[in-house]
Amino acid sequence: MNVDIEGNRLDLLLPATCGEALKAGLSGGRFRAALAARADGVLLDLSASLPESCLRLDAVTADDPDGLLIMRHSAAHIMACAVRRLFPGVRVAIGPAIADGFYYDFDPVRPFSLEDLAAIEEEMRALCRRAAPFVRRETGREEALGLFRAQGETYKAEILETIPDDRVSLYDLDDFTDLCRGPHLPHAGFVRAFKLLSVAGAYWRGDEKKAMLSRIYGTAFADEGTLQAHLARLEEARRRDHRKLGRELSLFDFHEDVAPGMVFWRPKGMLIRTILEDFLRREHLRRGYELVQGPQLLRRDLWEKSGHYDNYRENMYFTEIEGDAYGIKPMNCLGHMLLYGAAQRSYRDLPVRYAELGVVHRHEKSGVLHGLMRVRQFTQDDAHIICRPDQLEAEILEVIDLVRALFRIFGFSYRLAVGTRPAKSIGTDEDWELSTRALLGALEKQGVAYTLQEGDGAFYGPKIDGRVTDGLDREWQLSTIQCDFTLPERFALTYVGQDGERHRPVMVHRAILGSLERFIGILTEHCAGAFPVWLAPVQARILTISEAQDRFAEKIHAFLQEKGLRVEMDLRNEKLGYKVRAAQMEKIPYTLVVGEKELEAGGVNVRLRGGETLGLKTPEEVEDLMRTDCDEPFKQAGMRYRFS
Repeated sequence: MNVDIEGNRLDLLLPATCGEALKAGLSGGRFRAALAARADGVLLDLSASLPESCLRLDAVTADDPDGLLIMRHSAAHIMACAVRRLFPGVRVAIGPAIADGFYYDFDPVRPFSLEDLAAIEEEMRALCRRAAPFVRRETGREEALGLFRAQGETYKAEILETIPDDRVSLYDLDDFTDLCRGPHLPHAGFVRAFKLLSVAGAYWRGDEKKAMLSRIYGTAFADEGTLQAHLARLEEARRRDHRKLGRELSLFDFHEDVAPGMVFWRPKGMLIRTILEDFLRREHLRRGYELVQGPQLLRRDLWEKSGHYDNYRENMYFTEIEGDAYGIKPMNCLGHMLLYGAAQRSYRDLPVRYAELGVVHRHEKSGVLHGLMRVRQFTQDDAHIICRPDQLEAEILEVIDLVRALFRIFGFSYRLAVGTRPAKSIGTDEDWELSTRALLGALEKQGVAYTLQEGDGAFYGPKIDGRVTDGLDREWQLSTIQCDFTLPERFALTYVGQDGERHRPVMVHRAILGSLERFIGILTEHCAGAFPVWLAPVQARILTISEAQDRFAEKIHAFLQEKGLRVEMDLRNEKLGYKVRAAQMEKIPYTLVVGEKELEAGGVNVRLRGGETLGLKTPEEVEDLMRTDCDEPFKQAGMRYRFS
């Protein structure tokens, strides 16, 4: 047969394995780097038979994303093999590759601890040094069930019971047999740079009513240098963890025993929230939005009418009042539609733009709760634009402009992604087509690059998601712009057109920063707690060297406070170095030192939180410096600072 092997045509005699074919068609170095094969786009083991219909065959190496996933999946199997040897009686569940590594879930005699990881790693390295081979075999489903039941592997047997196929594939690694589709590495020796990272609890199949398993996380890379760079990033992420910084900077608390998934804001954290909320309200008013607020509870029949009950109820909380069922709102759109529908509208009244910093509740399982990033109660910077179809593109363009401006203010790089109709959705094909065209047309008119994500839309309409990249090169989805013809139809929203007839408007659902809790968590980690000057809860701290300067420090404090700046004093009888260090640890942007020389000169010695010194400045010069720092992010975004 004639096969294209990475651009080289080659005549091969069958039968042959994928590995044999690659060896015949590639250089020695390229072949030795192969972890698996890609035959006409299908990933296969090197030991797999080359398909008779194969037209194109490629080597899959560690610098290929698929190759890295195969390496990590194989590392998970190696870890499971090591764990079974070291901990007799352990039962294995599942062990996939994930974005940055791999994990495996176990049901051990006792939960694993961090201290166990070193021994597991060493056993893994022994398997890798011996280059223990991965051997694939196919067997009947019933035979495999008998094998796993005989071994006491009840979780594998449970998985098999859900598989309808008559035949399944197994992989043997030394004395460990796993149920797996593959593909895998030829042998364990290809895994050279790996590290076990952590231990966590995980419910079997994510169901909190099922057994709690012990999950071990690890990572693997093609080489030691890349692994070490990744571990350094993880260490930096731990240093920036918003939960750690929230405690250290006295911003917020969590009390999982009484309010899991909910946040307790301390005064400084609440001040950051308030400044952010005030900015958002002012910016929305400037852009023609009206501020509104809807109730927390709405009757269940309203959620049924909207489609949320059928499509979203697993994420909602329900309660009963005097025999009537109510849903606690997970989003604000229904309240805004009722506000719109309370009055007759003319075509001249549109667009109507409602904005609400609305508190919403969503039912999240306890296993996925994570600080500010995943909560059950949060505030959403939500807005809904109800407009005529001919206004739709202009409104979307305006929202895209706001998204891009706010991302620039906070120093985020970003990308936009368009999500199309998912399998579970409501509405007509025609409305979905109109909505999708409106979103794509707006992006193309503004010349903004975007990616297409098939099936990632909301259940009622397509959307544009804004995804930012933070200071650790991690991507987060923040903003969303959703186009909706369906809910205005379900709630019979109308406007009177120029022809005197009633017409159906279209609705744009949009959030810019998304959940304020999550945004503050992301921003905290992005800037490592060193908030921009305009948002810092304390913008400057005045330090004195001795009591002789206290009265002058109080005058400077009063002057700067009167100018609307957030300033505090540290008049403690402590060494100056100690007080300077405390201000740096609290990441206060400006430290203003007053000693005998500064008192005589009528100024302060200015230090920045990064350690730079600006020397002697008058109080007026300090005010100018701080205002310039506050203005700069807004100037970069083509806006102006409006908080004092």
